[in-house]
Amino acid sequence: MDAEQTGYARYRQVVSQLMCGDEQLPSLPVITLEIRRSLRSPEVSLGTLSGLISKDPALSALLMKYAASAMLRSSRPPKTLQDVLQVLGLAQVDRVTMIHSIKSLFTLHSPGHKKLFIEAWERLILKASTCAFLARLVGYTQPDHAFLASLLSELGSLAVLSAFRDDPVAPSRELYYRLCRDYSKSLGVILLKKWAVDEEFIGIIRNTGNWLHRERYHLELIDLVNLSLYHSVKGMNAEADLPELSSLAAYAKLLPPLNVIGDNDELALLISHRAEIHALADALR
Repeated sequence: MDAEQTGYARYRQVVSQLMCGDEQLPSLPVITLEIRRSLRSPEVSLGTLSGLISKDPALSALLMKYAASAMLRSSRPPKTLQDVLQVLGLAQVDRVTMIHSIKSLFTLHSPGHKKLFIEAWERLILKASTCAFLARLVGYTQPDHAFLASLLSELGSLAVLSAFRDDPVAPSRELYYRLCRDYSKSLGVILLKKWAVDEEFIGIIRNTGNWLHRERYHLELIDLVNLSLYHSVKGMNAEADLPELSSLAAYAKLLPPLNVIGDNDELALLISHRAEIHALADALR
């Protein structure tokens, strides 16, 4: 067995052990649970909610930045957390809170782990931003819901890293992505069940990357996630081994002019709005 195979076998054992004991996987922060619980209370006031959110300065800053982003096109930029809650609405605040919590859970501090995390997080945020923008272009009612679905669809890729948080040596980039291919979906499902996240997102994980998946003849959330994944892979590697865009079940549901294919077998509408997609990603970094 060569060195790469030996290394993979060792890392695979660590991930397998992690899957057998989900208590080792990270739980959502207490402040996140408190905020989500308050968001679901019919009696909560904006003042009480903004006071709770202000206990997490990083989350407060992210919500302010997101509420002022070009994606939302607010006529009056928010100046206080209560303004943010009014601009975003409670459902969007809930989703941005989840995004912030996920990033904080998996941020690791050793140079090797941090490098892998930053690369993975940047890819996931850009993919999710593509999904949200595509959702808006096709008339999907909740672009931020599409953003979260896309992000959670690869939650397991971040969870793979958590298996090595006590290991002084991070896996190589090649081994990390190989482990993601083998374990990302399973770990993602385990985590979402542990966090009691909507069952809809678990179904998204299971069908992400299934280019031929089709349940209905109109565009669904999984179609937006798969289209954004396809373009994310293209963005990372123009020569990636992918089917032609026109062969995807999700593509077949796009109507003209949304289905025009441009350079590099990508949707022309995403090519022409690339700057806006990157702007949205910047608002959530």
